[in-house]
Amino acid sequence: MDMLTVNHLAKAISHSPEYSHMNDEETLALAEHILNFFGFSDRIIDNVLHPEDRDTFYMLEDSGLMETEREETTLYDGREWRIHYWALCSRHIKWRHDSVPPEPEPSESTSSIYDDVNEDIWTR
Repeated sequence: MDMLTVNHLAKAISHSPEYSHMNDEETLALAEHILNFFGFSDRIIDNVLHPEDRDTFYMLEDSGLMETEREETTLYDGREWRIHYWALCSRHIKWRHDSVPPEPEPSESTSSIYDDVNEDIWTR
């Protein structure tokens, strides 16, 4: 994977356990929304984000698909200024893209070992 595409990120998101509940359309929409911030860059400044977008970035950071970076610089008047960035974790996205998707949660219709037990066994 030389260049990160919307489909690569969508597949990486869908292979993340935190997002396994999302269908293909939802992961594709989320990947497109995320990559619209980045354009052709691999990092963006935090100031461009709305709070709800920042929350989404934090969730993607928890799943390992993004990370934060910080730079400090000294202003002319001697004050320190911090600049916060968000970066895509391309290596982890590639790994998630290539990994096997998580197993779906067992449904309630799955049989149980208690299905074959007589009901009167539970009475005293």
